Amino acid sequence: MTKRIVQAVAAAALLSAAGCVKEISSDERLERETTRADAMKTSTAEELTKLKCDDVNAELAKARDESRSEEQRLNSYVDLYLKVKERTAKFDEAITRNPDLAYQEGSEEITGAREGCIQSQADVRLDLENLVREVMQMPTVDEIKGGSTVKVARMSFDTLRDAIETLELDDKEALFTKLSNAEKALETKPPPGGKRRREK
Repeated sequence: MTKRIVQAVAAAALLSAAGCVKEISSDERLERETTRADAMKTSTAEELTKLKCDDVNAELAKARDESRSEEQRLNSYVDLYLKVKERTAKFDEAITRNPDLAYQEGSEEITGAREGCIQSQADVRLDLENLVREVMQMPTVDEIKGGSTVKVARMSFDTLRDAIETLELDDKEALFTKLSNAEKALETKPPPGGKRRREK
């Protein structure tokens, strides 16, 4: 095979390859744009635009109210955290299924609402964890009963366990052990006149 033929074959192959990288047709482009536009018209998109976390602030203020008992506040934080976490998960699931919901024109409302929920979840989690760790520093307190001082649970240990489990803390096993030890210590020294009473 002569050099000239080899060059001709190479040139033909190059042109053929270049021809494969053609631009998409008008029909294909229109179909893609229509698919993207349709993403914002779906019931999922409509549902996500209504799924905001703006209402969290009032409930968060209630959970932060120090005039309420620690146990009431802890329960409020847990309920609120689970609610916000569920909403954030719905955003993530919908966007994973259809990324156009987050990346196409007109999706700013959805991405803004999602960011708001992510921030609310982080705020509630921080407050909840701070309260859990504060209580865990001293899970039992002194209380006067029948003229004598006795150790009692600062709050329901079950409530504390639920909060620790909900937060999925890295050191949850150590915290559970500390709670179990505190519980055993109280059981070995029951208050005079009956069983230890837990706050509900």
